[in-house]
Parts: sequence; structure tokens; C-alpha cells
Amino acid sequence: MNDQIHSDGSDHEHGALGDAEYAEFMELAAQEGFDPEDIEGALDEAAAGPLPVLAVVGRPNVGKSTLVNRIIGRREAVVQDKPGVTRDRVTYEAEWAGRRFKVVDTGGWEQDVLGLDASVAAQAEYAIETADAVVFVVDSTVGATDTDEAVVRLLRKAGKPVVLCANKVDGQSGEADATALWSLGLGEPHPVSSLHGRGTGDMLDAVLEALPDAPAQRFGGTPLGGPRRIALIGRPNVGKSSLLNKVAGEDRVVVNELAGTTRDPVDELINLGGITWKFIDTAGIRRRVHLQEGADYYASLRTAAALEKAEVAVILIDSSESISVQDQRIVTMAVDAGRAIVVAFNKWDTLDEERRYYLEREIETELAQIAWAPRVNVSAMTGRHMEKLVPAIETAIEGWETRIPTGRLNAFLGEIVAAHPHPVRGGKQPRILFGTQAGTKPPRFVLFASGFLEHGYRRFVERRLREEFGFEGTPIHMSVRVREKRGRNK
Repeated sequence: MNDQIHSDGSDHEHGALGDAEYAEFMELAAQEGFDPEDIEGALDEAAAGPLPVLAVVGRPNVGKSTLVNRIIGRREAVVQDKPGVTRDRVTYEAEWAGRRFKVVDTGGWEQDVLGLDASVAAQAEYAIETADAVVFVVDSTVGATDTDEAVVRLLRKAGKPVVLCANKVDGQSGEADATALWSLGLGEPHPVSSLHGRGTGDMLDAVLEALPDAPAQRFGGTPLGGPRRIALIGRPNVGKSSLLNKVAGEDRVVVNELAGTTRDPVDELINLGGITWKFIDTAGIRRRVHLQEGADYYASLRTAAALEKAEVAVILIDSSESISVQDQRIVTMAVDAGRAIVVAFNKWDTLDEERRYYLEREIETELAQIAWAPRVNVSAMTGRHMEKLVPAIETAIEGWETRIPTGRLNAFLGEIVAAHPHPVRGGKQPRILFGTQAGTKPPRFVLFASGFLEHGYRRFVERRLREEFGFEGTPIHMSVRVREKRGRNK
């Protein structure tokens, strides 16, 4: 999901398809009766990589969630007339004037045990870092407060485009209040009533001008040939910092038996096997993020930010303990982020035969969704099997970047349809007509079918893809387009 449109470095605009392959593919689509515009839309959607991200930030109770609901056109963000309702960072998809983008609804900033400046800095750092543009919401009936001024300083420092939203302007009488916000120095305040929709169109026009057509590639932010980014993730106290120190051969980060010692991600350039890697040691992800306060809450956000910038996620699991719901949630985060994945079971040297037996059973049931991920059994304390980590990472990256030519893929799909047709449902038997791989990092496939393909059959196709072509260590994204009507050629 996070590779750029031209994933193969060429100048064409057909995702990962070359010009000749694209022409052959479109001819096949026409023979099967698909609308060329529908085909183009499917390829663009699958190959376009990440959508630009708009962060909506501001103090508590200034109307951020109401504005988000107005932007996305439906009531999804929780709205209540008291501050602090939104605590988790929540992402939605929106569209305006034919352009799609993501909207991030953030919790409000307020004073806590760490003090105002620390609180503002922690959440702003994450929300702004991962956004391509920011809507800064200010309550025009209250005016600019000290907290607003603190946020402005952070926005200026970040250098991201900012659209200033003067909210709660319900009529002409409120225009003067909005004008007063010129004093913030962020340019023109856009008078808006997020509750009634007044002025939101003009504000969104300004948002589209601020947002890039395609966001910058977030992972692997180094030039081509630079170090690959490896995020070490896992719940607190599983040994992430110890592992980083062991692969580095020296104490690079603080290690303590107290869970949660690491609060900020630490980037370290480490040479392993003659290759330089950039390892990111992250704060442990704790349970029920929305109930955390202070440093632990913001540490979780920063961990998620580190994952977004990485190419490979090494998920550390404490093999001496049962696989927990937290472990599974972290796995889901990495899969949803579309990263190459390696699972490292730490503290392996402490296990007896009985625990190893039960751990194998747990892996089969609790981690079935990533049965394709390379696995290494290590000890960050003693260094056991550390030499196996780099080959596992290289295997995962190779799978993450693998692409199957369209001709070979369709020959394979034809064999599947012939040998294992889709079950008959309602008197009809949908079948896969053809398909293509529209992108990599992770591999993204678009299948075109004569009818709806059930989820179980999609899983079967994915499993056969892995058996045939590998894709070890990478999630696979698969979308299906159903033929709406037959073309003249059919």
C-alpha cells in the first residue's frame, strides 16, 4: 500500500504494468466485456499507493470530530458536548471534488501530568509527522488561547501546509471573530460551521490545494540503495532493546527490567553480514491505548509512527509466555500497514520441552493469519540464533517486492478455475476471468470476475498464489471487480 505509483521506476501510468503488458491486458479486458474506464479505475486504485493524509488537530471541544463527520459525509466520529471524547487517533477516507484522501481525527490537546508543552508536543509530533497537510481547528467564539499558540509554534516548526479553520461561525455575526484569528500568523482563517456545514466547501477547496496529489513515500526514506528500515515492535518487556543491543554488538539503548523503559523510537545504523540496516527500537505497545495517559499513551503513537516509516516489521514475542491478545493486535497492525514481516520468538533458551510443545500449538491457532511469515527462535540475552535474523529479513523483503507478469498470472488463474471452480451459489457459478498484479510492497492483485467471489474462495486463491510463487514474509492485498454487463465481443 505504500509504494509509489510507478513502482518499477518507469514513466508509464499503469501501476506495475509496462506499456506492452498494459495494452495486452486492456485487449483481454475488452474481450471479456469490461468497461475500459472501470479497468483503469481498478488499476489506479490498486496501484496508487497511499492516499494523501490530512490531520485535523486542535484543542478539546473545538469541534474536530464534527468537522471530520462533515468532511467524510457521514456520522462516524464520536461527537459529544464535552471535551476529550476522542482519545484514539482515528482514520477515515474522504473525497472532495473527485480527489480521495485520508482524514485523521485526533484527540484534543490539554494539560496533563507532564505539563502542557510536553502533552502538546507528544501528540502533535505524531499527528503532524504522518500527515501531508493539517487542518488546525480553532473555536472562533473563544479566540486564540495559549494552547492554540503552542500548537502554532509546533506547526511552524514542522513546515507542513496548514489550513486554519475558524469553527463555530454560524452566521454573519461570527465573521469578525474569525477575522481576529489572522493574528495566529497561519494565513487566512476559513470561517466554518462544522455543525451546519457553512463554509466547509471553501475550506475543503483550500485543503485540496495544500494536499499533494501523491504523498511522499514514507518507508525507506533514504535514497535508492540506502539502508533498509527495520522496525522492532512488540509489547513491553519482550526484549526489543536487548535484541537491538545484541545485533549491534554494544549497548546502544537503555535496557531495564521495568516494562516501558523505551519511550521514543531510536534509529540505529547497524552492519550485519556486510549490509547496513537501519533498526528502529520502539516503545512497547500497551493494551487499550485509549485509556493510557501521559508518556505511555504517546509512546504507543510513536511506535505506530515508526511502523509506518519501516519496510520490515520484526515482531518480537516472548516465547516463555502465552501468545496474548496484545501480540495478536500488534501482528494485525503490521499486516494492515502492509509491511514485510518476520516473527522473532525471544527467550527461546529458557523453554523446556513442555513449553515448546504448547507454544507450537499456540502458534498454529493464534498466529494462523501470518503462517507465511519467516520465523526465528532467538535469545536476545545470549545471542542464540541471531545469525538467522538477517536471512529471514532478506527473505521477507524479497517476497514483499515480488511481482508476477500478467501473462504468467493468468495462466495460473486459468489452471485454478479449471481444477477448483468456485462453488455454485444461487444457481450461478462465478468465475475469475483474468487478473493482474498492479503493485508491489506489498503485492497487490486485481481480479476481474463474472460474479461475486466468496471470502473463502479468495483465501484459497491467495493460498495457491503463495504455494506457486512464494511471497514469503509479505501480506497480499487482493481486490475483485465484478463485470457489470457484457460487452459486444461476448
